[in-house]
Amino acid sequence: MTEPIRVLELRCADGPGGGPEKTILHGAARSDPSRFAITVCYLRHQQDADQSIRGRAEELCLDYCEIRQRGPLDVRAFKELQDLVRARQIDIVHVHDYKTDFLGLWLARSSQVILVATAHGWTGHSRRERCFYYPLDLLLLTRYPIAIAVSGQIRDILIKHGTAPDRIRTIVNGIDHQIYRQDPTRIEAVRSGYGLKSDEVVIGAVGRLEPQKRFDLLLQAFALLRPVRPGLRLLIAGEGSCRSELESQADSLGLNGSCRLLGHCANVIEFFQAINVCVQSSDYEGTSNVVLEAMAMEVPVVATAVGGTAEIVEDGVHGIILPPRDPVAMADAIAKVLDEPEATEARVRAARSRVETELSFQKRQQRLEAVYEELVESHNR
Repeated sequence: MTEPIRVLELRCADGPGGGPEKTILHGAARSDPSRFAITVCYLRHQQDADQSIRGRAEELCLDYCEIRQRGPLDVRAFKELQDLVRARQIDIVHVHDYKTDFLGLWLARSSQVILVATAHGWTGHSRRERCFYYPLDLLLLTRYPIAIAVSGQIRDILIKHGTAPDRIRTIVNGIDHQIYRQDPTRIEAVRSGYGLKSDEVVIGAVGRLEPQKRFDLLLQAFALLRPVRPGLRLLIAGEGSCRSELESQADSLGLNGSCRLLGHCANVIEFFQAINVCVQSSDYEGTSNVVLEAMAMEVPVVATAVGGTAEIVEDGVHGIILPPRDPVAMADAIAKVLDEPEATEARVRAARSRVETELSFQKRQQRLEAVYEELVESHNR
């Protein structure tokens, strides 16, 4: 019997993480154990007390471990990682961010592992990230035998910065439509839990409260709609550095009675049960997991044409796509969703069908596993 390919999924993230965690953890859980033995390892700061990623990994019964770092250049943590690779006899190290992109190349020098990297995008806002870490990361990725881009836009960025086109595989994110599905019997109870009345129409958004998500524009769009739709409500789920700024903006726009920042959302499925429209207002995305989740949960989508969004949502077919940075267009699109229920319902049905077929997590996992097998076959020639 052929031994399974041993893969280490390696990422550096603190707190609850973000969109890539959904892809990494559910991908590992969906792999065929007779063909792939997946270990998921996260590098985390030793003072980070958040246990949500570990908890999600344990719920999925994953082979999961954490390496705790004292700082960004903790040699002890690097040695622990090297020992893990040797103890598990890892064949492929699959890395997911600029720090682990560097560590992958380091491991390959000492452990003879096969490398693959997924480029989820470059979304930080600090000067150090923009001017040093991200340019360095794009240079590192040119050294990888295969780099996986989660959207066509990211593929174009990789090519522009020197990665050979024949070394890039574009695999957009998928969604587990068996998990993400509406339960009509739960809607009333879920909405009640959020303090919503049965006749209130709710706009919802999910994401880190960071500049790229442009929740400030969503607040502006919501303020434009409120005078003619006083019963409209806005819920934003997520946490981040812009929270106080967004709270101040909501106050200045007179929205505090109708807009709530919920903080981190542990159960995003229930959140989607509570809302009537999902809005992605971002300036930048890789492939938005939030949009995929809304499509699967049969919630109408209004989203900006950034990253891979227009690759998963055809405008007018699966949702409404609009230019970024335009709160007036955003308000008009939301109004269109609410004012044209038959057209909206048709888009919702088409979106659900799309995630059940072309954008299913099973399809995405098959494409990834084909890359793993390609790498091993090439290595063994």
